Amino acid sequence: MIKYGLYILLFLSFVCCTQTIKPIVERSSTEKPVRIANDSLSYEVIVFDQGFNLFLDATAQPKGFHSLFFLENQNQNKITTYNIRANQPSKFGSLYPQPIDYNSLISYGYEVNYLLFNYLLFFEQKYYQSL
Repeated sequence: MIKYGLYILLFLSFVCCTQTIKPIVERSSTEKPVRIANDSLSYEVIVFDQGFNLFLDATAQPKGFHSLFFLENQNQNKITTYNIRANQPSKFGSLYPQPIDYNSLISYGYEVNYLLFNYLLFFEQKYYQSL
């Protein structure tokens, strides 16, 4: 009887360990770029980074969670650090390809600040950076 119990236990542990787990959200290899823009200011950024759409859908706080004031301040701080690193390619390589032209005196609106803030969070998590 104990022998059969061991066989059943061994079989169940084998079945449990060999099952594959499918991801909840499957990523598309043809992910569309995200356009961050304010047409009235002729300002546009297009994000081609794979995984940003998934990050927006799964991780980012919903629109309205943060105030515009908070987003503008966070963006200004993070972009300052980003731009310093972008101007030092010998130290940081191609991770920071070009500076981001962000002027705190211009009102870009909530949508642009929201998407930019979330892209910077995505950038930090994907590339293990702290801005």
